[in-house]
Amino acid sequence: MTANQKIRNTSFVIEGLNSFATVLYFNYLYFFMQVRFGFSDKGNLALAALLGFIYVFAAWQGGKFAHRLGYFLTLKLGFVVMLAGLFSGLLLDSMAGKILAAAVVTIGMCATWPTLEALVSESETPAGVPRVVGIYNITWAVANAVAYFIGGTLIKLFGFKIIFIAPIVIVLAQLALTFWMEKFAKEIAPVRAGKISAPPPDPNRPSPAKAKTFLRMAWLANPFAYIAINTLIAVIPGLAAKFQMSPMLAGFICSLWCFVRLGTFIVLWRWTDWHYRFRWLAGAFAMLILSFAAILLSPNLVVLIGAQIFFGVAIGLIYYSSLFYSMDGGDAKSEHGGIHEAAIGLGNCVGPGIGAAALQFLPQYANSGAIAVSVLLLCGFGGLFWLRRRPVNK
Repeated sequence: MTANQKIRNTSFVIEGLNSFATVLYFNYLYFFMQVRFGFSDKGNLALAALLGFIYVFAAWQGGKFAHRLGYFLTLKLGFVVMLAGLFSGLLLDSMAGKILAAAVVTIGMCATWPTLEALVSESETPAGVPRVVGIYNITWAVANAVAYFIGGTLIKLFGFKIIFIAPIVIVLAQLALTFWMEKFAKEIAPVRAGKISAPPPDPNRPSPAKAKTFLRMAWLANPFAYIAINTLIAVIPGLAAKFQMSPMLAGFICSLWCFVRLGTFIVLWRWTDWHYRFRWLAGAFAMLILSFAAILLSPNLVVLIGAQIFFGVAIGLIYYSSLFYSMDGGDAKSEHGGIHEAAIGLGNCVGPGIGAAALQFLPQYANSGAIAVSVLLLCGFGGLFWLRRRPVNK
C-alpha cells in the first residue's frame, strides 16, 4: 500500500469517527436543552440558527487555512478546539455555558470537514474523483445514521452526559490517528505543507462554463437542503412530544431519512449518469420541498415515515452534487470544500432562524415555522433555474 493510500484510508476512518461524534453531540443537544432548560421548538431553532451562523464563517476560513498552512496542522487544531468545547460542555452547568461550549465545538469541527474532503480527493485523476467522493459520502452517512439511530438508546442507558463523554473519547482517537497519518506524508514530497500535486487534466471533462454553472447551482441547492435538515432536527423533540415518543423511539423513527440518504449515496456512487444533468438536481429540489412540508405537518406516524423516504433521496442527491462538483471543479480542493461547508452553515443558520422568527411573531399559528421555511425553499427552487440561465465566464 502506498503512502497516498494509507493517508486516504486513514482519512476515511477519521471521517467516520467525526461523523458519529458530531451527530451524537449536536443532534441530541436539542433534546438535552429541552429536558434541562425547557427549550421549546422556538428555542431550539434559535440555537440551531446561532450555531449555523458560526458555521458559515468558521468553515469558510477553515478551508482557506487548510489550503494555505496544511491539512495535518488544520486537523490537529480542529480536534483540539473540539476537545476544549466538549470538556467545557461537560463541566459547565449553566445554559450560557452549554451554548458557548457548542459554539466552540462548531468552530473546531469546521476546521475538520473541508480538510478531510480535500485529503481523500487530492492526487486523484478526474476519473477517480467520483469513486473517492462516493466512498467519502457513504462513510460519513453510515456513521451519521448509526449515531442518530442509537443516540436515544445511549442516553437512556447512560444519561445525557454520554453526548459529551463519547465524543471526547472519539476526538482523542481522531487526534492520535492524525499524528499517525502525518508520518506517511513525509514519504510524499509534494505533501510538505499538507498539499498533494494535481493530476493531469482530463480531455473528456465538461466545458469550464458548464462545470462552473453546475458548481454554482449545487452551492445554491445545498444550503437550502440544510435549511430543511436543521429545521427538522431542531424540531424533532417537538415532533416526538406530539406523537408521544421518547428520545430513544424518536431516534429509531426519525433517523429513517438518514438511512435512505445512505442508500441514495450508494446508488449515486455506482450510477454516474446524473453527473452534469440538470433534471436530476431540479427534481431533487422539488422533492425536498414537498417532503419537508409533509414531515413537519404530518398528522400521523404513517405520513411522517413515508415522507422521510423522499426527503432522504432528495437530500442525498443535493449533498452529493455539491461535494462532487466542488471536488471535481479545480485544484484548490480544501478551499472549495470550505465553501461547500460554508453553504451548509448558511442553511443551518437561515432555516432555523426563519422558523424561530415565524414562531416568535406568529405564535397563534402552530405551523407558521414550517410554512415559512417551505416558502423559503420555493424561493431557492426559483433561484436554481435563474442560475442555470445566467451566463458564466469560462
